[in-house]
Amino acid sequence: MYARPVAATAAAVLGVGAALLSPPAAAAGPSPAETAGRHGEPIVFAHRGASAYAPENTLAAVDLASDMGFAWVENDVQRTKDGELVVVHDDSLARTTDVEQRFPARSPWKVKDFTAAEIATLDAGSWFGPKWSGARVPTLKQYLNRVEDNGQKLLLEIKKPELYPGIEKDTLRVLRQEGWLDRGHVRCRLVIQSFGAASVREVHRQRPDVTTGFLGTPAVADLPSYAAYTDQINPTHSTLTADYVTAVHRLKGAHGKRLQVNTWTVDDAANAERVAGYGVDGIITNKPDVVADAVG
Repeated sequence: MYARPVAATAAAVLGVGAALLSPPAAAAGPSPAETAGRHGEPIVFAHRGASAYAPENTLAAVDLASDMGFAWVENDVQRTKDGELVVVHDDSLARTTDVEQRFPARSPWKVKDFTAAEIATLDAGSWFGPKWSGARVPTLKQYLNRVEDNGQKLLLEIKKPELYPGIEKDTLRVLRQEGWLDRGHVRCRLVIQSFGAASVREVHRQRPDVTTGFLGTPAVADLPSYAAYTDQINPTHSTLTADYVTAVHRLKGAHGKRLQVNTWTVDDAANAERVAGYGVDGIITNKPDVVADAVG
């Protein structure tokens, strides 16, 4: 069974500077758009937690990111057969759990075809290594509580919303129930993003105060239409150019502030330095220590 590492041990081993340590949760503060790039260097987002070093999207990966000193974590949210929101990336459970062994007759093992109770029995850590045996797929509620306990911030991705009609309302409901839609969280600790433009638009319609991001690289000519309901354009780093970042930054997003750029998934120093040179506001990475050392 996964046991949380001793706090700060990973930071000491990996050489992450004290300046990156997460500040205590604040009642209010600047928005994510206002804090991005404030000191001339991009925010580092731990992609699915510190997922190069712990099984992705588990509480273990969240804790390790915290122990390494990273304030922002990214996750993926999907919905079970009985309506529970869980944190898992793929729409199938096969890659990151032992579902094929536990339920061999239920191929292709889609998240939406299993109840929350069934998913809670799966081992989501052993595939990554024996040290992580017993790690579970967390519910969104469990995940939010751990991020809150750690004093971290959340870049929440609504995954494949076309599979889960109404998941935006469900996600906002859980966020509200767990205290994540108060002024302090909304202003400086939460961003909701998706590859689905309609999903991002729906989040903005229901909660126009929440910072939102669109995952993708829209044509420059189309950027003004996205800026009407989102605050961030978050493209893969392989599509990114300095001119594109400049084009995004020329526009104001849904909250009247400069449209931001967070790029993904950058795991090496050379590409981290390249995109930082373009002026991106954030870098999403499985190896936050590597990126922080390169750009910090």
